[in-house]
Amino acid sequence: MSLNIVTEIDRRIKVRNVLMSVSDKTGLDSFVPALVKACPGVKIYSTGGTYAKVRELLGDAADGTLVAVSDYTGQPEMQGGLVKTLDFKIYLGLLSETYNAAHQSDLARLDAKPIDMVVVNLYPFTQTVAKEGVTPEMARTNIDIGGPCMVRASAKNYLRVASVTDPLDYAGIVNELAAHDGTLGLDTRFRLMKKAFAHTAAYDTAISGFFASRTWEEVDATYRQH
Repeated sequence: MSLNIVTEIDRRIKVRNVLMSVSDKTGLDSFVPALVKACPGVKIYSTGGTYAKVRELLGDAADGTLVAVSDYTGQPEMQGGLVKTLDFKIYLGLLSETYNAAHQSDLARLDAKPIDMVVVNLYPFTQTVAKEGVTPEMARTNIDIGGPCMVRASAKNYLRVASVTDPLDYAGIVNELAAHDGTLGLDTRFRLMKKAFAHTAAYDTAISGFFASRTWEEVDATYRQH
């Protein structure tokens, strides 16, 4: 297998397609309208509760702007929302490189869109396990899978994609977009990448730490076995 070594990129990236899926919806009420204003024609691809929240915030303007991920991929969500964004078409949009002809051919073949920004934060694992009496099953069900995958993919491709994991960054992002014709700079994407990998590293550490402190007897007692 040969690795893709990139030598040509765009210093500023125009934000046209945004993938948004957040457990913590803090700040969306100001971020989403400002994002749409700063990036005319932007498409927001979303899932579940985030989709409903964005539709509520945009009102009639959601039509033509907001797209359900399941409509985009052609795949309905798995029961319980266990699989929503783990789809080749999504990751093609996240990992494709602008000046790679084969990647551009793949995008065209599937009518896929290059995703320019990912706005994701993860299931509240740490908050869940901090509660008194939490069981291994309560912890297990709050392990996010799709979220960390999207964060890591977008952070890896910071050469083209902004990976946004912290609501505290929303204001600075929309200010930059508004001041620079709907574009984000490489310096911003690089800074967001570092924060994104720290975010997923802390998340995995919390999961590992919780289960390292559990005994087999606690886990075994959680379930009715057949």
